Amino acid sequence: MTSVSADIQSPAAAPAVVLTIAGSEATGGAGAQADLKTFQELGVFGIANLTCIVSFNPNDSWNHRFVPVDQQVIADQLEATTAAYGPSSGAPSVLDTVKIGMLGSPATISTVAAALDGGRFRNVVLDPVLICKGQEPGLALDTDQALKAQILPLATFVTPNHFEAESLSGLQITDVESLKAAAVRIHELSGAAVLAKGGVRLEGPDAVDVFYDGETLEVLRAEKVGEVAVSGAGCSLAAAVTAELAKGASPLEAARAAKDFVTASIRNRVASGAPFDALWQGGPRQAGAAPILLPSAGGCCAGCCGPCSQPPLHHG
Repeated sequence: MTSVSADIQSPAAAPAVVLTIAGSEATGGAGAQADLKTFQELGVFGIANLTCIVSFNPNDSWNHRFVPVDQQVIADQLEATTAAYGPSSGAPSVLDTVKIGMLGSPATISTVAAALDGGRFRNVVLDPVLICKGQEPGLALDTDQALKAQILPLATFVTPNHFEAESLSGLQITDVESLKAAAVRIHELSGAAVLAKGGVRLEGPDAVDVFYDGETLEVLRAEKVGEVAVSGAGCSLAAAVTAELAKGASPLEAARAAKDFVTASIRNRVASGAPFDALWQGGPRQAGAAPILLPSAGGCCAGCCGPCSQPPLHHG
């Protein structure tokens, strides 16, 4: 096939190209849908390769219904994306930044790990969605172990929520100091920059998250926007980190900018018939607010996949 790029007007500077490998979430608040909205708002060209289909079940307390995508279909998506935007594609912006969200099964993890191996990606942002409610416990445990063994060592940036940070670090997180310790421990295990999210889970007036990259330990704070987690906060935060890294930000700059973006998006939330709200990535722009504010005082990343008393939420 011959490219028609020469026949159309291109932007003065080609946007960075980023990929999310994640699940589809039917209500549009989380998963690949949230990632693509975030990418668009932050000025990068987003691509989504789907790993599973997740739909909430309104007849079962809004728990998840989880359907994995066939492994060959996942491999086909990755092959097509690499051919179109990879190093040998001739594209003006080479795809070298990827976000990993909900994978959902050991087989999918192996397929994705094989695609990531070899160092073709400069930035690998892992949003370590360890458990999807509605899955069988045995499958969830196998998935957790496979993710830690195969994907975590390939990550350059990890964004665990409260529950995931406890699982990855083996530590109980009850306050800011234990959140710091968990971030340090996850960095020691992975070598990646870590943004460990306390979000609304820790007591106090602020949503507190911790960044650590082996050198800089920084606590990021912002006043909580309500006490209930919103759908898609974790997805959007990791996607915003991905976008900022692709544009050349340092890991700390990306963390600060992403948290500002998510905090503003949570303030501009969208209500529905579901028992939870979704953040709106376009809200800050529609309100006339700058989407990125640096330096940052922090932000709210409401981790929502761990056991809690709130309605089950998914971020992938």
